Amino acid sequence: MQFRPSITQTLILITLAAAFLRLGLWQLERKAEKELLFERFETAPSMGLTEALADGEQFARVSAQGRYDPERHLLLDNQVWQGRAGVNVLTPFRTDDGATVLVNRGWLPLPPDRSRLPEVPTAGDESELTGRLAPPPAVGRQLGAADKLVTDEWPQLVTYFDLPAVAGALGESLPPWIVLLDPGDPNGFEDRQWAPAAMTPEVHGGYAVQWLALLLATIAAWIIVGLRRGERLSRGRRAAGDGERMGG
Repeated sequence: MQFRPSITQTLILITLAAAFLRLGLWQLERKAEKELLFERFETAPSMGLTEALADGEQFARVSAQGRYDPERHLLLDNQVWQGRAGVNVLTPFRTDDGATVLVNRGWLPLPPDRSRLPEVPTAGDESELTGRLAPPPAVGRQLGAADKLVTDEWPQLVTYFDLPAVAGALGESLPPWIVLLDPGDPNGFEDRQWAPAAMTPEVHGGYAVQWLALLLATIAAWIIVGLRRGERLSRGRRAAGDGERMGG
């Protein structure tokens, strides 16, 4: 059996194979990056909030004494938990040494008609804050204009988190960090099983396997197509030879 792939088929399949190989290797790189990220999350040190803010210690386990703002809450929209639409509650926390940081206190449900915002029960008494230091919520691809925040209407529903706009509405100087409230802290709500990223290393590994499997499938298809074409060409030559012998 002869292997005779056409030039066009070969070019198409080589292009596909190169694309699948590149995507597979990219997902393996992303897997390695996420493994380092998750490891840093798990091994992050414990320290005071003031020290962690000064050092920019991402994912540090932090604690501080202070008070929550009982009224001024940001409700970050489009947060889904267990199939239900809701918001993440971001509340300012003023520490005893005068710093203010936003705290993600977890998830609350939002009515489908959005006619009213959820109640955000918050005590303004002295309390201890425990959680993890993390970057502010990422905006991602923005569709439409950002919400315009005001200073005298709280809580406020926001679709895209804009730290300077939030700081302006609060009239506070905010660090480029937030605190993810610890799951065991009694001042929070639901869905506080925090992770450093939405996609785990295993997900990237699964995608890599899929792309590399497509690479192997492309190579197999190229071989099969080449063998079938070689067989057709061989049959054509044999038929032509038989015709010449019969004509002679």
